[in-house]
Amino acid sequence: MSSTLVPLTSSFTSLPSKQFATSTNSQFISKARTNQTHGFKVSCNASPEDNENQLILPETQKLILPNNVDRRNLLVGLGGLYTAASLTSLPSAFASPITAPDITSICQEAKTGFTAEGAIRTGKCCPPSLGKPIQTFAFPSKEKTRVRWPAHKGTDKQVKSYKKAIKAIRELPDDHPHSFVSQAKIHCAYCNGGYTQVDSGFPDIEIQIHNSWLFFPFHRWYLYFYERILRKYSGDDDFALPYWNWDNPDGMTIPQMFVAEKDDDPFFGNNPLYDQFRDARHLPPSVVDLFFSGAKLADNFANELDPETQKVCNLSMVYKDLIRNATDWKSFFGGVYTAGPMDEEPSVGSVESNTHTAVHVWVGDSNNTNREDMGNFYSAGYDPLFYAHHANVDRMWKLWKDLGIPGHSEPTADDWLNASYVFYDENENLVRVYNKDSVKIDKLKYDFEESRTPWKGSRPPPRKEKSKELSKALIGETKTVEEAFKKPARLDPILKVRVKRPTKNRTPEEKAKANEILLIKGIKFNSNKFVKFDVFVNDKVDTNGTLPTACDPEFAGSFAQVPHSGNQKGGMLMPSAARFGLNDLLDDTKTEDEEYALVALVARAGCEDLTVSGIEIKLVPIGST
Repeated sequence: MSSTLVPLTSSFTSLPSKQFATSTNSQFISKARTNQTHGFKVSCNASPEDNENQLILPETQKLILPNNVDRRNLLVGLGGLYTAASLTSLPSAFASPITAPDITSICQEAKTGFTAEGAIRTGKCCPPSLGKPIQTFAFPSKEKTRVRWPAHKGTDKQVKSYKKAIKAIRELPDDHPHSFVSQAKIHCAYCNGGYTQVDSGFPDIEIQIHNSWLFFPFHRWYLYFYERILRKYSGDDDFALPYWNWDNPDGMTIPQMFVAEKDDDPFFGNNPLYDQFRDARHLPPSVVDLFFSGAKLADNFANELDPETQKVCNLSMVYKDLIRNATDWKSFFGGVYTAGPMDEEPSVGSVESNTHTAVHVWVGDSNNTNREDMGNFYSAGYDPLFYAHHANVDRMWKLWKDLGIPGHSEPTADDWLNASYVFYDENENLVRVYNKDSVKIDKLKYDFEESRTPWKGSRPPPRKEKSKELSKALIGETKTVEEAFKKPARLDPILKVRVKRPTKNRTPEEKAKANEILLIKGIKFNSNKFVKFDVFVNDKVDTNGTLPTACDPEFAGSFAQVPHSGNQKGGMLMPSAARFGLNDLLDDTKTEDEEYALVALVARAGCEDLTVSGIEIKLVPIGST
């Protein structure tokens, strides 16, 4: 199921055309560049000691494959046993969605994704147990809809209710399921190896809710229960979470209510929204950097921009995350992730890898070993700003759907729909929730206050004139894919590859039927540290070593990861992949008539042991991935 951005003149007919006009101020761009389970009942019983066990058909409907059985190979074997008609039932029978266990009885200390020596927070992230069974989720159908609000525009009533609720849960005992500490540890347990896939038959494989299609629905559920818990302690029946509106220039600084250590209201004393572990350099009036690389870069990679230019480039990043690089569900949500050993190369979604990660690392304190709090998943939940940040990430999902672009829809596979997690609700009951129930927020009875979305018109401006220097000086002398990837390649610090395109000179009509997508495949990286590299396509500036900025049309996007559990048995290297849309990039760089694309991967942070095994450009028909 995929799609990608069709030409602006035809793909946004359901929206006012003015919203999508290229409105980025060219003077800022110039300055930036200069500076810088169903009815088929099957079970497969096998063990490492006995590989001759036969396939049996017991009562159970849930197929559990042990570690030494590959699901795809089993399907091939079964093909000889069943008719074609019978095989039509196999996909659901062999569905294996991620299933969180009873989080209060099956949990282990988090030990991956952070450096224990010098850690500010604890890896003991298991939730308290109240001895209660897991309940089935029920929609709050009789409740009214509450509206989440932009944090920089909160009313006195909204801010006071929010502070009152956070103060109340901070005062609860740490072992209370509603306490500030217990809520913070939820992210640590799910992201840093607290739970395994024991309910799916794989007790040695950790559950990881990042770097895949679980990212958006898991965090939506996390905030859903967090919001309901806070509403209870606020005493305000209208209570809703604030969202950090970093996609709007007016909201691109840390919201003021999170900043002061002491509160003006004597009732609060210390500000309950304050966190001491933030990067002091990035407090207001500093403008958030939505393509932040974690540190000051070398001179030829410099991207420190003045505030107004930074805002313009930020809008361009959001445009890329929600439009150019989010053409289908796999590009937006991330790749398939099911129980058991990975049988498909995972991939990360556009928002998760770019703006989401940039904000985490930009806020975290660079003086701390693990960049606590926001800069590491094990500690991020200890900063109240985390929840406001993810409320906006959740809003990105809604806005992506609301664009009305073909292909902007959720996955429909059973493995996604039936993936599930367990949380404590506002009544201290354990509740199991599923991805399929997270799709429609109107059924969850919350919405978002509208805010300006100028990023819709922030497509980078095209080159003023066509340049042939790229083809003559660079394309011919750059390694081909076959030459560059005889073995996994490192970025040292730049990897340039000549990638053959499926076709060239595509017409607007052809682009309306299929998206041209750049695939960075077989990425392996150390998940214990922050990792980032940037991707440029057909950059014509090479003579003085200066690279484009995120404002420029040649900048495709980034691959970036906050440190977290690698989910890989026997090593820290985590596999991933990334996808970038080329339809409008090739038009904007005036290189649609080129047979090859020059792709440059530029190491920014943590890439010392990162490798890539391949790069490919393919045409993806609208409606597939």
